[in-house]
Amino acid sequence: MLPLRHLMQSLATLATPERYLFAPDDLRALLPKLSASAFKTLLSRAVKQGYLVRVCRGLYLYRQATMPSGLLLFHAAARLRADGLNYISLETVLSDAGVISQVPMNMISVMSSGRSSVISCGSWGTIEFVHTRQRANDLVGQLHYDVQCRLWRASVSQALRDMRATHRSLGLIDWSVAHEFV
Repeated sequence: MLPLRHLMQSLATLATPERYLFAPDDLRALLPKLSASAFKTLLSRAVKQGYLVRVCRGLYLYRQATMPSGLLLFHAAARLRADGLNYISLETVLSDAGVISQVPMNMISVMSSGRSSVISCGSWGTIEFVHTRQRANDLVGQLHYDVQCRLWRASVSQALRDMRATHRSLGLIDWSVAHEFV
């Protein structure tokens, strides 16, 4: 069987609404006999033919899969930094709670035990990872797991602490609303 056809048939059976993003290592496991250069060429061909969409470096979207609306950036962040402590915070949490009036369009902010970076996900938007030295033990009671986003989410009071710790602008914060959460 041709490698591209084998890859697409395998993805058709594996992909679900919960599993629609794939790292190259995930895809590589489906075709272990291909050489590294042949596999790279195969990925490029799959993207050119529209079977896969490159979300960002190291992450592909299987186009035929049904995916939850508006959650791709959160799911991508969870996949990209699955090996460390990561939680949704800063402007993303504050906007969702109505503490800041402006809604970040196509951008999410995630505190991470990894290094700070900004990841462009094309037309889907941007993921901003902001480094934190905090340990999970320091955050007990301040985080809850957001099942839909597949990431931990900070409380409003923790997001405000993160804003101060990272020297973010506090000018957009409606303090009368913020004090309700603190």
